[in-house]
Amino acid sequence: MRIAVIDIGTNTINLAIASISDDSYQIIYSAKEPAKLGKGGINDCVILPEAIERGIESIGRHIETIKQFNVDKTIAIGTSIMRNATNGLDFAEQIKSLFGINVKIISGDEEAQMIFDGVKQVMPIGADRVLILDIGGGSNEFIIANKNGIIWKKSFELGLARIIDKFHPSDPITQPEIKAIENYLRSELTPLYEALHNYPTTTLIGTSGSFDTIAAIVAGNKHPNFNVKLATSYEITVPNFEELHRKIISSTLEQRKAMNFMDPSRVELIIPGTIFINFIVREMRIDKLSQCNYALKQGAVYQYINNLI
Repeated sequence: MRIAVIDIGTNTINLAIASISDDSYQIIYSAKEPAKLGKGGINDCVILPEAIERGIESIGRHIETIKQFNVDKTIAIGTSIMRNATNGLDFAEQIKSLFGINVKIISGDEEAQMIFDGVKQVMPIGADRVLILDIGGGSNEFIIANKNGIIWKKSFELGLARIIDKFHPSDPITQPEIKAIENYLRSELTPLYEALHNYPTTTLIGTSGSFDTIAAIVAGNKHPNFNVKLATSYEITVPNFEELHRKIISSTLEQRKAMNFMDPSRVELIIPGTIFINFIVREMRIDKLSQCNYALKQGAVYQYINNLI
């Protein structure tokens, strides 16, 4: 059996196609479309008409791909932008009308659970607690967990598209702008501080766009023969991250476009992305940092196999 998962994110619409055999599966195809659904309207809780048009075009291309793989079932997941936008349900209805697909709009709590269900498949989570962070365009999910499962989880509407829309950083970003973003994060993340006080850990596992890009750049420069996209995870190390962070925040848009292994769709978002990660690493005193390639899409496949969705 083959299933397709369309992950409708605030910045990117992702596709994963999985071949399922009994209770196991293999991802046989994946792709992403930088639809930027949140651009221009995210902090006004609306998906602008031009963003909806980009989204429909992106989903249409994914649907054409799905047809080529003889998929038996397609699951579409709507996240932060769709659950918060006043026209999110209208967009879901438009998708259903055009493509015959029902979009399951999930809560932040459900999103965190789905991300954990992806990460736990490939990361060796033991008795010691870990902090998992998925950085999205609309929201960021934090999960504290160990081998027994989730201890605490919360979704924060602090995605990178929201930060860009709120702060409109210069090119290159200035130190006062960085401080303003960090002060904003500090004021919004009080529940995380409290959770880590109760359930301390110094290990951070990062998933999705910014972490994927940072891992690709670090791995590409440190290990030229290693393709991070073919691995399930990659240990970035805090010093390697901090070195790259300093380089990124001092760069211009054009300089980032020219960086080896930089994802072209991340040249803007990587600025608030690396500021966010650096803030968490510093404030939470993280000493072990890894990237995981499994997240929401793989979690959705896991939940499907286990009759959870």
